[in-house]
Amino acid sequence: MLDTVKATAQTATPHALDPLTAEEITAACTLVRAAATSPENCRFPTVRLEEPTKQELAADRAGRRAFALTLDVTTGEAVEHIVDLGRNEIVARKVIPNREAPYGQPPVMLEEFFKCEAVVKADPGWRAAMVRRGLTDKDIELVQVDPFSSGFFDMEFERGARIVRAVSFFREHLQDNGYAHPIEGVVAVVDLIAGKVIHLADADPIVPIPRKKRNYGAHEVKNPRTDIKPLHIEQPEGASFKVDGWKVDWQKWSFRVGFTPREGLVLHQLSYQDGARKRSLIHRASVTEMVVPYADPTENHFWKSAFDAGEYGLGMLANSLELGCDCLGNIHYFDVPAADNKGEPFVMQNAICMHEEDYGIAWKHYEFRNGLFEVRRSRRLVISFFATVGNYDYGFYWYLYQDGTIQLEAKLTGIIQTAAVPSGQTYKWGGMVDDNLGGPTHQHFFNVRMHMDLDGGGNTVTEHEFVPRPWGADNPHGNAFDTTTRVLSRERDAAAIANGETGRFWKISNPNETNSVGNAPAYKLVVNPSPLMLAQEGSYVRKRGGFATKHVWVTAFDADEKYASGDYPNVHAGGDGLPRYAAQNRNIENADIVVWHSFGHTHVCKPEDFPIMPVEYAGFILKPTGFFAANAAGDIPPDRNSRSVLAGEEKGGGGSCCHKG
Repeated sequence: MLDTVKATAQTATPHALDPLTAEEITAACTLVRAAATSPENCRFPTVRLEEPTKQELAADRAGRRAFALTLDVTTGEAVEHIVDLGRNEIVARKVIPNREAPYGQPPVMLEEFFKCEAVVKADPGWRAAMVRRGLTDKDIELVQVDPFSSGFFDMEFERGARIVRAVSFFREHLQDNGYAHPIEGVVAVVDLIAGKVIHLADADPIVPIPRKKRNYGAHEVKNPRTDIKPLHIEQPEGASFKVDGWKVDWQKWSFRVGFTPREGLVLHQLSYQDGARKRSLIHRASVTEMVVPYADPTENHFWKSAFDAGEYGLGMLANSLELGCDCLGNIHYFDVPAADNKGEPFVMQNAICMHEEDYGIAWKHYEFRNGLFEVRRSRRLVISFFATVGNYDYGFYWYLYQDGTIQLEAKLTGIIQTAAVPSGQTYKWGGMVDDNLGGPTHQHFFNVRMHMDLDGGGNTVTEHEFVPRPWGADNPHGNAFDTTTRVLSRERDAAAIANGETGRFWKISNPNETNSVGNAPAYKLVVNPSPLMLAQEGSYVRKRGGFATKHVWVTAFDADEKYASGDYPNVHAGGDGLPRYAAQNRNIENADIVVWHSFGHTHVCKPEDFPIMPVEYAGFILKPTGFFAANAAGDIPPDRNSRSVLAGEEKGGGGSCCHKG
């Protein structure tokens, strides 16, 4: 990191899509707290902007409103409130029926993480289980207790309850890597409202706690590499982007940055300047959910299926990048105002990082007949944030390219969940990662929601495949093949699975417009190889994470359908979210549509994943397909360094090589 710009992205008069300011958070929470039955017991699991619709924005009817979800920590009552900030008035109030099937709870709050540990460590049954495994009172105080969203299996103590399951790890000191020392067979179920352990698993036979140390701090590395030379990323004239509050302009791109406690980073009103015309692409884009189901059926692990956005909040768990820089170059940071669990405002410092990156070759050709050689380097704008959800760390990186391409990349790292394995045995439900230490096989699924706005107006999605043409008069040599087209007219038509064999892809187009060759302008959804959920049909995790059973969904826009897993997946029996939305079978042809894409990674653990997992990547690309009349990157000027090398202006070593990348 050579240069940074640090700014709290606030303007005197917030735009209708800007995140809530600290003052607005204070006003909304003060009003809601005062109206609560028990203000001292009122907590705020979620406080965010209640965003105006596309239609309200177009009609200039977008006032500032706040959404505040409250939880009474003594009764468990959860209530949604909509606050009109201009009128300083609660204009809507809805009690969440979390005691009725299919249940569902607000996300787990940070204060409940600490409450869970205190409750567990005070429980006589849990302490006795620790003693059975050879721990002393001193050892017990250092045990790491991980509160984990409980899942749902229709057990009596789950129905309508606000619970977490807690697993434990031995540590010799506070910075000892507890995941190297799992305490197998002990799971405490904690009722967060009652403040007590309501169920305890203490399995036999006892599996010894692995004691081998696997720490990873820099001070723990005995022989660090010594042959790494400095690598400087310099932009002596500054960055090419311009930032005005939450609005960003970069070359031909324009968009607004948003942020919510559940989703984290949001991109609003993404558009591209095409000549004299500013062309809209996506009205709103974000990652609304992710689920991590585990494949170990034993007591410690069968229930693990964390919905990291809906059960915790990716935005609430965003890293403050002032603690350590994840980006290189000339960086702009966005500070994000947020509400703590008591509704008090605070600032998430450096929550969002934005910078430019060189990305190799954009295009190139050498015409040997006349000596014409042209090459252009690609540059991309990166907008990103990182969230730490317990043991895992997830980075979400949006990339905008000069040729109009859009990409989302999820980066998976952190520490795997672990299982203790008796000496002389191998781990049946995953891979061995060290002596007496296994890593359970599991899957990671993300879902991105894109409210499309391609050239404004109605949009249509079509599904395409490459198929061989039969031998015949029109294919005498057998080399011809065709591209099929299927218009997705109804929501049930659109829930689909990718197929690499046929190159299945999807186009999002505007049938009301015509491009330079007489077709509808479009963007192509490029789906990377990605698994689907492998849990059995009828299992609760599959019911709860139904969005991960298809790669692509398309729904008619509904302001109430915000999340792939539904509003409250925490301790929810399932059936909500995308399967429910799509079952309505609404028209999606030439309509205001939302495209949802599920993608992920199946993780079979290996020794290289421990103690820290190298980054795994997952994501997708949106590429212009008949959207522009020509290569949109055709006007990039030659790179000065690469051109000087070609002209022989730099002799000897040390010059840039225009062929790299």
